[in-house]
Amino acid sequence: MATNELYLAVVPMINLSERFGLTEQFLTLFPERRFATEFFEDEVEAYISTFELRANKYLVGGHVKSYSVSKERTADGRVIVKVVQGVG
Repeated sequence: MATNELYLAVVPMINLSERFGLTEQFLTLFPERRFATEFFEDEVEAYISTFELRANKYLVGGHVKSYSVSKERTADGRVIVKVVQGVG
């Protein structure tokens, strides 16, 4: 199966429309490691769990067959999340 290597990022969004000021966080994937969010060890599992639950429910279909997640340590001891997307 072909794969795409992606990296998890948490992006804060501030609403500028009629709900001005409402702030939310969005999980997204980037194909570049340099855009990955560097998580602290005590917070990374919650983000991974949230992603896995939603990805397997809403993002699998068509050419996307699966997602697998792994953690990678950074030089300063934090963690980035690598996501391998199985496609076919």
